[in-house]
Amino acid sequence: MLLNITTHAASMLRSVLALTLLSLVMFVALYATRLPAMARAKINPEDAKHPQTVLNKLPTEVRQIADNYNHLFEAPTMFFAVVFSIVLLGCADSVYASLAWAYVALRFVHSLVQSTINIVVLRFIFFSLSWCALGAMILRALFFTPI
Repeated sequence: MLLNITTHAASMLRSVLALTLLSLVMFVALYATRLPAMARAKINPEDAKHPQTVLNKLPTEVRQIADNYNHLFEAPTMFFAVVFSIVLLGCADSVYASLAWAYVALRFVHSLVQSTINIVVLRFIFFSLSWCALGAMILRALFFTPI
């Protein structure tokens, strides 16, 4: 059975796919940097059974990519739940679609900052702004969208 997906709902679902693409990119970056760094530091892969035990032996630029990869499985999982809820409830509209894409864009910038220059204050600004977009989606869905 095919659902009757509106243009706005489809846009929101594409934003979910875009954010999962970011996770894929960061996965590739994670191992493209971590494996060579472990080899240079002469870290036996078996010593990384508990990654925290070897992280201090890796350069900061490698660790910050790993940190960002992990962050993409925290707040974004709530974004996925919110988007799916809005789409399934049939509430998707241009405001929700815009907020969803704003969230994704802000997470892309957050990832770019964290995985490169990693200026914490700048990173925090994009993190907070992404939460503003997600928060607006949540509050609007709970209190302002007829369901």
